Amino acid sequence: MLSRTASDLYWMSRYLERAENLARMLDVSSSLSLMPQDGRGAGLDEMAMPLLITGTLDAYLERHGQLHAERLLHFFALDAENPASIYSCLGAARAGAHAVRGRITADMWENINATWLEIRGIAQQGISRYGMSRFCEWVKERSHLFRGATYGTIMRHDAYRFIRLGTFIERADNTLRLLDARYEMLGDKAEAVDDTTAHGYYQWSALLRALSSFEAYTEIYRDAPSARNIAELLLLRADVPRSLRACLEEMNSILAVLPGSNGRPAQRLAAELDARLRYTSIDEILDEGLHGWLNDFIPLVAQLGNAIHSAYLEAA
Repeated sequence: MLSRTASDLYWMSRYLERAENLARMLDVSSSLSLMPQDGRGAGLDEMAMPLLITGTLDAYLERHGQLHAERLLHFFALDAENPASIYSCLGAARAGAHAVRGRITADMWENINATWLEIRGIAQQGISRYGMSRFCEWVKERSHLFRGATYGTIMRHDAYRFIRLGTFIERADNTLRLLDARYEMLGDKAEAVDDTTAHGYYQWSALLRALSSFEAYTEIYRDAPSARNIAELLLLRADVPRSLRACLEEMNSILAVLPGSNGRPAQRLAAELDARLRYTSIDEILDEGLHGWLNDFIPLVAQLGNAIHSAYLEAA
């Protein structure tokens, strides 16, 4: 496969996953911002969390001067001038799909093209008229539909593999950043195993719901959400679809079957990270310090993305 084609498929998938992750993040932050505040979290405004997680706080402040709920939601949802907005991500995904129209199925193309046309209509209404919660659910639904069309219609060849790679590298990064941000938001209370306060419960529950893992948590642990159990679930459980380990297992298996010897650095790194999670316990992570461990692992996921890019997506 040509590196340009592989790159378009990979980034098409990453942008779609990024749009869904942003929708999940915004939905949770919007809901939690409506709760009574008790002064914890070092005065950090809940609505600023998406800006901090995505590294766009400076870009927002440069344009808008101060935090404002309606402007912030527009900035992340429908702002065509913000390259990190859901609108821009879906536009980039549609452009990538158009470039590889001959390598994806009709069902995939129709889904992503319809999504782009619909969000342009939503942008004309404005997020306040359309409704934030409704918008976030729509983005997640469109992402689910695209993945379903992909899984159900495309041949299992390299095109499919690069699409899946893009999904899992983006998802792994998002899971790490969301867990770290929520852990930091709780401050000292995050360390308490027996934090049964309403504040802690809703913060941790929001994180689980943002990653579609609330039901998995209640099935496995059955007690109130805690930092230890949530970290174990989202980092080390291979049977949780959005966990870090599940993403790395998928990437490791995909990279292992891609042809050519130029991918060995990416294959080796993926195998090393997969093995590190496979043989690590949650107690070892907590002994090291969850925040420090997460901040060490986020660059490793970025390094894996760079290795994939160098091996497969750059023109020779």
